[in-house]
Amino acid sequence: MKRKYILIGFALFILSACGAKTEQGRQQHVTDDSVETSRRNLYADLTTLSAPDSDVLPDYTDDYTKADSVLVCQILQEIVPQRQELSNGQLVMKIARKFIGVPYVAHTLDRNEEEKLVVNLHELDCTTYVEAVTALTLCARKGETRFSDYVRQLEQIRYRGGKMSYVNRLHYFHWWLEDNERMGFVSEIDSPNPPFTAVQTLKINYMSLNARLYDMLKNNPGRVEELKKLEDATNGTKLRYIPKSLLCNSRLLREVIHDGDIIAIVTSKRELDTTHLGFAIWHKDRLHLMNASNLRKNGNRVVDPIETLYNYMMSRPANLGIRVARIK
Repeated sequence: MKRKYILIGFALFILSACGAKTEQGRQQHVTDDSVETSRRNLYADLTTLSAPDSDVLPDYTDDYTKADSVLVCQILQEIVPQRQELSNGQLVMKIARKFIGVPYVAHTLDRNEEEKLVVNLHELDCTTYVEAVTALTLCARKGETRFSDYVRQLEQIRYRGGKMSYVNRLHYFHWWLEDNERMGFVSEIDSPNPPFTAVQTLKINYMSLNARLYDMLKNNPGRVEELKKLEDATNGTKLRYIPKSLLCNSRLLREVIHDGDIIAIVTSKRELDTTHLGFAIWHKDRLHLMNASNLRKNGNRVVDPIETLYNYMMSRPANLGIRVARIK
């Protein structure tokens, strides 16, 4: 759909009220009620505003909230003037912190009968959180501040070759990383050895084997067959990752993992490659994972958790280790 927004006039908001912590070593306490209160107040204020530029969006863009469109512009207008002064990791983390406190909600991309380009920043899961921060980071690096810039960048990183369709959506993390690396948006970090001592051989057929669980697949055998061909073409691929036993070696890890790197958790669960995503953040006690969490103890929201990544991984037998990527 095509939408035009005319600037009626608004004051620049300081989005760090979302509960972001600017001190790298300071931990986010997920029980802090002020984070949630600030986030709700911010969204309430944003709903009274209009996006600052006239934007033309793809016709297949799904309905979105005014608050989300203004939030995108506010973040970019704040970050773009600072982009030359920030390292890549600092830029990523400054944006990632804007979403602390946003509720975890799964399947937000699958609410329509047919695929649409969904823009939803007030409900995030681990994948849409990583996508949103990645798209905003890439826009900021290019000096782009319009909502339409963000929407088009989001489409490019969410779909194979940047072409929107359900089959082209990069459903598995390996697909997402491979395509975004080819597009020049991210780069995989898989050396040196150590710590990248483990090898995963991909066998990903979860979606084609469980089509009944997906509304856009269960009554569409042709689409299932298309996805199965893509899965089968991926199977047998070997890749390196860091085993979880090495996540306690902070001296070694600090040489290869930086704040703001994308971390994907490699799994032993059948027919899957990974099960969770987030952003690396170093605290004094070790590496942590800023993520959209579905855990009750984290409040079912985006958090900078108190728990170290090592402790999180060691408490879950199916978690084998991590893959690492860096936004360019």
